[in-house]
Amino acid sequence: MDIFLTILGIVVVAVGLNDIFHTLLHPSGTGRLSQWIAGGIWRISKKSGHRLGHIAGPASLLVVIAAWTLLQALGWALIYYPHIPAGVSYSPGIDPDRYNNFAEALYISLVTLATLGYGDVVPVTAWVRLLSPVQALTGFALLTAALSWFNQIYPALGRRRTLAGRLNLLQDNAYAENLDHMEVSTGSRVLEDITGSIVQARVDITQNTETYYFRETDARISLAASLPYALTLSAKAQDSPNEELRLNGRILQTALEDFAQHMKKQFSLQGESAEEIVNFFAIDHGHASEQDN
Repeated sequence: MDIFLTILGIVVVAVGLNDIFHTLLHPSGTGRLSQWIAGGIWRISKKSGHRLGHIAGPASLLVVIAAWTLLQALGWALIYYPHIPAGVSYSPGIDPDRYNNFAEALYISLVTLATLGYGDVVPVTAWVRLLSPVQALTGFALLTAALSWFNQIYPALGRRRTLAGRLNLLQDNAYAENLDHMEVSTGSRVLEDITGSIVQARVDITQNTETYYFRETDARISLAASLPYALTLSAKAQDSPNEELRLNGRILQTALEDFAQHMKKQFSLQGESAEEIVNFFAIDHGHASEQDN
């Protein structure tokens, strides 16, 4: 039984560490646990009509970090459990018989994971003494991973919101409709900048898939609401009599199609063409109705 609990604890710890690795370090950012949690919270938000949709993304981060912490605490507690109470020494005044052995193992695990080191329970056997510093390093790594995750996500969200805001400004000033009446170099530069931003958004959402579940209540900074105008820009450019504008319009269209197909595959969006997928993206984020599609 002791061997079984130890192996089970190792498996639980490994599952948590594997999810942290695939969420934060893997190029595609596809930790199964983190995606399951974020997707579940998103579905709950959708069922409520996104009334609290603005907190779905941040709530997902907090719940995922809590789940990672719980897996580490529980896994290490299972590893410690066979060595409680014989493998540890208690401070004077503490009677180990007053406490449940598993509760004690969990307490030791949590204190070690948090690197608090109260000193009221000290490992005495070689095996437990060796393991506790390893867990403390895991706790430090978990804290660092959580901070790194925030540092990855919010710059990506900022770039996405900036792109949305820029598309809205272009739409407000009928930029697509006036594309043929301006300097070709100016129009081409704008198309190239928008294309570059679309590619950046595609990279960001590939590496940080959880950013999909951050919903902006302000449509003017929501890429889901603003992206259809990029399709309009592309279409207008491709209808231009100028070859340079047509080429840049086609490049923008290619970037949009690549972005849309990735979103469809990653987040199960509906539609076949880029237009259909982009429209469903808006619907999924509560910025369009089914009739608009």
